[in-house]
Amino acid sequence: MWQLRSIAVDLTGLYRSLGAGLTAAALLSLPVTAAAEGTTTEPRLWSNEVQGLAQESLDDVNGLSVAAVPLDGPGIEQFINADTVMSPGSIMKLLTTYAALEILGPNYRWTTRFYTDGDFEGDTLKGDLYVYFDGDPKLTIERLWVVLREIRAMGVRNIEGDVVLDGRVFALPDGLPKFHDNGNNPHRPFLVEPSPVLLNMNLVHFQVRADERGTQAWATPALPAITIDNRITAIEEGPCPSRRRFTWEPVFDNRGNVTVTVEGELPEGCRTTSYLSLLPQDQYSGELIISMWQELGGTISGGWRQGVTPSGSRLVSSTTSPDLVTMVRDINKWSSNVMARQLLITIGAENRHPADNDDRVSGIRAIYDWLEGKGIDTQGMVIDNGSGLSRHARMTARQLSAILTNAWSSPYSADLMTSMPLTAMDGTMARRLRDLDMEGMGRIKTGSLQDVRSVAGFTRDDNNTTWAVVGIINHSPAWKGQSILDKVLYTLHTNPPTGTALSQAGTQ
Repeated sequence: MWQLRSIAVDLTGLYRSLGAGLTAAALLSLPVTAAAEGTTTEPRLWSNEVQGLAQESLDDVNGLSVAAVPLDGPGIEQFINADTVMSPGSIMKLLTTYAALEILGPNYRWTTRFYTDGDFEGDTLKGDLYVYFDGDPKLTIERLWVVLREIRAMGVRNIEGDVVLDGRVFALPDGLPKFHDNGNNPHRPFLVEPSPVLLNMNLVHFQVRADERGTQAWATPALPAITIDNRITAIEEGPCPSRRRFTWEPVFDNRGNVTVTVEGELPEGCRTTSYLSLLPQDQYSGELIISMWQELGGTISGGWRQGVTPSGSRLVSSTTSPDLVTMVRDINKWSSNVMARQLLITIGAENRHPADNDDRVSGIRAIYDWLEGKGIDTQGMVIDNGSGLSRHARMTARQLSAILTNAWSSPYSADLMTSMPLTAMDGTMARRLRDLDMEGMGRIKTGSLQDVRSVAGFTRDDNNTTWAVVGIINHSPAWKGQSILDKVLYTLHTNPPTGTALSQAGTQ
């Protein structure tokens, strides 16, 4: 006799702590009815189970949208409210990164060039050093150090002039749409705005360590406009406290300087850290270049300013980014908003029409044209900034599942797939679906925004069929949505809908 197993408990209380992963115990507490080993799940039953989770947890079956499409094996595609236009959160990055791979090409790179219109006399450059930015989404301190060290190795020690930042690569005459965050901390890393002169993600890494001498505080990079007021006291050795036990409070003056006050207690042998974005992009980049040049033993008589590289200037040195495939991996594994937004603007800059004057708009148009060329419906879709960090971005689960299905057949499918977090292993999925034999079984991009939770990507079931899956929760509050979406991924893995009704199961 076929036997049915039924596992049922309440969802209440799950996911109250931020970032909690769905463990085996928690997952098995969710209601599920499935066929015994050797049977398959009737597709309507799978859909009903998923809808039941939404009704039970959210009291709103319309707050959940799901699309699941089998790509290379047995399975019945599933759509639940899949044509409802939803706020997608960060799963929007899958559209931006896939479009970039096909529109720009996987080998696309950004090159930042250093020019001068001055003359070299001995160890002195008599003239300005121009930095022509190329819109690189990830021009890091390490790469900046290498190129400046190269200039020092050429025998240049003194610069008698200014560092001039040339950010003409992007056309953004009206600026960028603002994201109005409700977290009361405008300096958090995920809120960094894109910029033609973006350098090191515009972030300062603050650290404080306690030892027998007391506490020492420092910032990387060390910028003249930023001062640390360290009020952390060292206490005897003990467990290292959470970063949430410390407050980092910036105070700005009218000269562009900021003092960051940090308070708390830190046991000896422990450290605490924080990343903050405190300065305008141009000020940050200008001060960082000068500061690093001085750390390398160089001198500069001037300061920094924005300007235009004169025609006829000579190339001194340059630094080229890793390829686009590497950038896409960073964007999707760690859900980098500023990199995704910078990527959308790059698409626009590379596909600017003669009458265009806004590269963000040009990038959106290029992606719409690309989608429509593939026959993918874009009705109701709003891309906005390409990252999903938006109150205006919209998409349906069916639309994104169609994009993922198309990506499965793309020459660059492997590049997109390897950029997504592996379930229960890394990136934003590292703590989710653990202890459930799902390690590495899915490549899933996550999304989280006020009243939004989402997942999208590819997952493999027990029949070794790969599914394109999209799940979006739009509900207030949305914290329970994460457990529902993890349940969608888990049941799709263990009991995929393949078309055999339970009522047809007979005896043996």
